[in-house]
Amino acid sequence: MSEATFTLSAFGDEIAVKLHDQLAVMTELGIGRLELRTAWGKNVLDLDDEEARKVAALCADAGVIVSAIGSPIGKSAIDGDMGEEVRKLDRIMRTAEIVGTQRIRVFSYYPPDISTNAHYDQYVETAAERLAQLADHAAAHGYTLLLENEKEIVGDTVARCATILRLLDRPNVRFAWDPANFVQVGEANVTEHGWPQLGDAIGYVHIKDAHLATGEVCAAGEGDGQVLELLTKLRDAG
Repeated sequence: MSEATFTLSAFGDEIAVKLHDQLAVMTELGIGRLELRTAWGKNVLDLDDEEARKVAALCADAGVIVSAIGSPIGKSAIDGDMGEEVRKLDRIMRTAEIVGTQRIRVFSYYPPDISTNAHYDQYVETAAERLAQLADHAAAHGYTLLLENEKEIVGDTVARCATILRLLDRPNVRFAWDPANFVQVGEANVTEHGWPQLGDAIGYVHIKDAHLATGEVCAAGEGDGQVLELLTKLRDAG
């Protein structure tokens, strides 16, 4: 058995709207890392430099480090303007620079029809091509992208996520494994069959679970996301 250190982080906006309230509760719980997604009800993509500096100052005062930017990049149409996506990334990287993190979460785009995922395979190459442009732009500025699986996004299943990552083949792209999101697209025994395909690519994990029968989110370990098995695999892999 190997040893591994797990660093706990939190989406503060799931605690409260105001950042200082988020940080107060995190401090009370002993969580010293914030994944910045919204502050004062404002998405991280919409924060300006002054607001980002305020985030940095409040975090410093609370002794909290920003672990990653929970950006919405890639939660947009797969046939949308790529120039706009790059501009969004530039804004996010500027905020990341101010708050002191090099990790940015991204997604793999909405297909035109999300009523079913039966046809998503045809969009995998396009998603990878778009993400490659973002990855190369991020790499030039020293940033790592964390690609998260998500329902209604091209990268929703283990197989499609693995294919996207293989096509990308970028050292600055790591995988953000969300167990509940896998369960919600019908993935059973997801750690058991997903680890061989995605284990080596993991750079971030969400502690989140859901019931396979209903898709309902539940406390971690009480659903079908095999969260304990995933953490055990990570620990044993060092």
